[in-house]
Amino acid sequence: MTMALSSLLIANRGEIACRIIRTARARGMRTIAVYSDADRDAPHVRLADEAVRLGPGPATDSYLRGDAVIEAARRTRAAAIHPGYGFLSENADFARDVAAAGLVFIGPPAEAIRAMGNKAEAKRLMMAAGVPCIPGYEGADQSDTGLAEQAKQIGLPVMIKAAAGGGGRGMRLVHRTEELPSAIARARSEAENAFGSGELILEKAIASARHVEFQIMADAHGQVIHLGERDCSVQRRHQKVIEEAPCPVMTPDLRARMGTAAMDAARAVAYCGAGTVEFLLGDDGAFYFLEMNTRLQVEHPVTELVTGLDLVDLQLTVASGAHLPISQEDVALTGHAIEVRLYAEDPQNDYLPATGKIDLWRPAQGDGLRVDDGIASGQEISPFYDAMLAKIIAHGSTRDMARTRLIHGVESSVLFGLQTNTAFLADLLAHPVLAEGKATTGLLDDAYPAGFKEPKVSAAHLALAAACLAQDARDRSFARAGYVAAEQLGWASAPMPPARWTLICQGMEQDVHIEAMPQGWAIQVAAASVLVEGLCCHDNSCSAVVDGIRMTCPVHLARNMVSLAVGAQRFDVLRHRAGTQSNAAAGSGQIMAPMPGLVQDVCVQPGQAVAQGDTLIVLEAMKMQHQLTAPFDGTVTAVHAAAQSQVPSGSVLVELSARD
Repeated sequence: MTMALSSLLIANRGEIACRIIRTARARGMRTIAVYSDADRDAPHVRLADEAVRLGPGPATDSYLRGDAVIEAARRTRAAAIHPGYGFLSENADFARDVAAAGLVFIGPPAEAIRAMGNKAEAKRLMMAAGVPCIPGYEGADQSDTGLAEQAKQIGLPVMIKAAAGGGGRGMRLVHRTEELPSAIARARSEAENAFGSGELILEKAIASARHVEFQIMADAHGQVIHLGERDCSVQRRHQKVIEEAPCPVMTPDLRARMGTAAMDAARAVAYCGAGTVEFLLGDDGAFYFLEMNTRLQVEHPVTELVTGLDLVDLQLTVASGAHLPISQEDVALTGHAIEVRLYAEDPQNDYLPATGKIDLWRPAQGDGLRVDDGIASGQEISPFYDAMLAKIIAHGSTRDMARTRLIHGVESSVLFGLQTNTAFLADLLAHPVLAEGKATTGLLDDAYPAGFKEPKVSAAHLALAAACLAQDARDRSFARAGYVAAEQLGWASAPMPPARWTLICQGMEQDVHIEAMPQGWAIQVAAASVLVEGLCCHDNSCSAVVDGIRMTCPVHLARNMVSLAVGAQRFDVLRHRAGTQSNAAAGSGQIMAPMPGLVQDVCVQPGQAVAQGDTLIVLEAMKMQHQLTAPFDGTVTAVHAAAQSQVPSGSVLVELSARD
């Protein structure tokens, strides 16, 4: 029986909440948002017709409270609840409770979620259904010694995975026998903290593999189709970085066989709605089932762009009880689409998540570009949620057109105020292996064996930043003068005296000499003399002729600091004031919390000798575990943190003294 869904509560936040609201509105539905205290003024709250507060900032007190979400739906007379992805989207108990409350859950039945929610059980189901699976272990003996023995029997390298989880948490790749005990312990700890279950499975690691997933859609009448595949091979810590459709090495025969396996997997659990069946594809053409995600995926836009279909609209259609409006024969893939995820993180500092206020957000626009976001200028990015800020997607008639359009989209999407992975994404998209469509899951390790290093800011751009600061300081002085006739502004009987400043950029101090000239500024920086003429800063853009070359770039000015975007580089230049502490100082023996978080483990005690790189503290922040390591060989002199304690950003956790 088909029912009319007139209103929809979106049990999520950020870009996916905004994306669902837009499709629901296009269908004429009333939309209801939910929010935490940290998201009180977030874009998804303003975009919806109504919004209900769930609780404080931490997800466990807000977005993960299924009872509060259902009560919000009751209060606002919502007909259905869409969970998005993450949070409650793959919680079988929540899906059951939504149905029990007389509401429509926009997703599969609770039984299907439960069947696929445990990797061990899902793998057993898939083997029974004839779906190819990776050799491994998913048995009842969960002791550390039992798992280590099974890993040796499977043969190294082996992958340890949380049976109840996903998103790269509770996952470790082990190459050597001596690594097994610590890897099992870390994977189990991370799994227990992330999913409430320490159950693990083991799988043989497949070398030089691609991660290929099939988007499936099913209705309640038994019809199951697939919408083609996505290649998600480029990953960091088992989290996807770049996703594209179609897969560069896919053939019609392979697509038919993998698509059939994906549909068989869905039928095995009486699936209904949107889902994704993930496979590892070996370089020999063999493929193996990894897992099924019983929800919409972060990377669903690339499928939408190559099929022309709205996956959320299809979700709402089948959830209303209607038949799928398309058959397998209707699905056609046109062109190529690629997506990257814009994160608040520092790729040069082990991808550590970043928090703070967004000073400016200006997403890219242009032919073949799509930006899915849920952020705005002035918004505070808290430590409570995932570090993803937006998704930038490009479509083109060919793969190379999509890739080059995406590089432009990344460079043209400007965010100031906190560290992002913009430069890393642009560099990765230009990498020859990725450009040739040959990327596998090992690309990042091969391409950046020593980590990503951003290029140094050029003398010309540093001079432009200095000129922006100097001109802003002059304009502020004029403004303070007050009641000066317009024709007298900027006039003086003598030129401004030269100034010597210390600027801080990319963690380094740089002395500059600045002198006002009739048409601009003469700046001495890094042994180079640079002339900046005709500088104009307006509406977050600056334009100037720098040594005879016209430069125009996005800019954000604050007192004593300027942020510039040059290509994919985003850099802050701070005018260092006497008496203030320079960020360039390093070598301290104090290990501080880089952001607010929960101390999961304290690995050292006072008096203990440590070597450079040894793990001192395991900190959970923004849904991931981060290992704080010793910066040099030394001895622990004090420990100021306890396991399971919340710590603020900048708090000293461990103190070290250098070893003689």
